[in-house]
Amino acid sequence: MPKARLTPAAVTEAAAALIDEVGFDNLSMGLLAERLGIKTPSLYKHVTSQADLTHRIAILAMTEAGDAIRDAIQGRSGSDALAAGAQAMRTYVREHPGRYAVANAARPTGPDDPFIPASERVLASWAAMLSGYGLDPGQEIHAMRTLRSVLHGFATLEAAGGFQIDASVDESFDWMVNFIDQGLRTVATRGSAVAG
Repeated sequence: MPKARLTPAAVTEAAAALIDEVGFDNLSMGLLAERLGIKTPSLYKHVTSQADLTHRIAILAMTEAGDAIRDAIQGRSGSDALAAGAQAMRTYVREHPGRYAVANAARPTGPDDPFIPASERVLASWAAMLSGYGLDPGQEIHAMRTLRSVLHGFATLEAAGGFQIDASVDESFDWMVNFIDQGLRTVATRGSAVAG
């Protein structure tokens, strides 16, 4: 990448690609500078520190993940939205394990932090995935937390090579999504019965 084109966004993109390759623990400003073909001090014209850089990566990752899920569920509802959104998250984590890990470790630095709307983008996508189930509003947060926990666990284990048993991981994923779908339908039905 030519030096003249370096911007904070370009540095963040390059770091995000690097962190997906080498992992969060192995990212360093020196390694990034080498990748960009510049001297390390030149990076500090674009980001203030490695902490600033990783926070920018987290914002990028949240934005990308939220958009990927949103795009996948466009025009879908219920089990179709769940399956498409779950697959979009799985694919994102598999393709971008480093930046996804950074995003999960990040926390807002203040009320004006761009990480907040980026995180809200993901939450909005999760809510849209669940909207077709007609859950009672009091159950929605529990459903979102359960869905996030289960999909996060599966996707991160898969990305780390954690499934060693000789059985189709795709079949396990489909089984899991069907299991979640049945659970959501059961919760929604019980809520309707109580309301009736």
